[in-house]
Amino acid sequence: MNKTVKKIIIGSGITASALAAAGAVSYIITNKLVKVALDREDPLKMKKSIQKISGSAEKEESLELQTATEEKLKNSECETIEITARDGEKLVGHLHTCENAKRTIIAMHGWRSSWTKDFGLISDFWHNNDCNVLYVEQRGQGSSGGNYMGFGLLERYDCLDWINWAKEKYDDLPIYLFGVSMGASTVLMASGLELPENVHGIIADCGYTSPHAIWKHIVENNLHFHYNGIRGAIANDICKRKIRIGSKDYSCTDALKECKVPILFIHGTDDHFVPVEMTYENYQACASPKRLFIVHGAEPCLSYRVDKEGYEKAVENFWKDYDN
Repeated sequence: MNKTVKKIIIGSGITASALAAAGAVSYIITNKLVKVALDREDPLKMKKSIQKISGSAEKEESLELQTATEEKLKNSECETIEITARDGEKLVGHLHTCENAKRTIIAMHGWRSSWTKDFGLISDFWHNNDCNVLYVEQRGQGSSGGNYMGFGLLERYDCLDWINWAKEKYDDLPIYLFGVSMGASTVLMASGLELPENVHGIIADCGYTSPHAIWKHIVENNLHFHYNGIRGAIANDICKRKIRIGSKDYSCTDALKECKVPILFIHGTDDHFVPVEMTYENYQACASPKRLFIVHGAEPCLSYRVDKEGYEKAVENFWKDYDN
């Protein structure tokens, strides 16, 4: 039996002889699930079951629109930026500038996604509203370094590195952090750090509360496995060995209790990947000025498409109140 399984069973006081086989099976399954969650390598089986993991099917018309806007952003004039993270990993971003910019947005994409995929649709809105945008490629994905994704646990520090870069380049402009899905949780976890005064606000679209909570939700509700004490403990242990911090060691709610910058929370009610209840929980935990924009009928990461007018108004009002 794996040493991790033995340690967890002994620590829980359960008879090892009775649960040895079950523990070994739990370890094998959980190890595969954590690999899908964290490893840079994109497992073939994950590609085949992404619809099951997300809990919703992508409609053909949505895919067509996404592909068109993704290609448009990919072919736009952006300057590729490289910096070194505090742990030595290479981080890559793409800077889209505009004349007479009023603000700088640092945009963090989601899990196993890309900057062009997640921000292709909204990019024109940002450009038309005088925003410089730094589209970040998250660690463990795309051109950035790192063998693992960190579900915000690691990326919150990358976010601060990008803030410091933007502050040095555009010292006179307000900075806004914007994230979708895992990117939303990244910027929310970054809110617990000491942020420069240039950071005027955070916009978090469909963020989860913690790695542990989102893993539990997906395993139980979308994959239909039990995420009991043993499986959760195994996942936490594997996570800690891979990225040196456990899935339960920090959360958005922990960060938000210390947050000092205004936050606009956004979420769709039909999101089965990250349930809207997690945004309600994050909102309740937030100690700073906060706003909530809920889009009825919106599936994962589609709030902007479902209610474009309402979404833009909420963001514009946020800028209006906090630019100065």
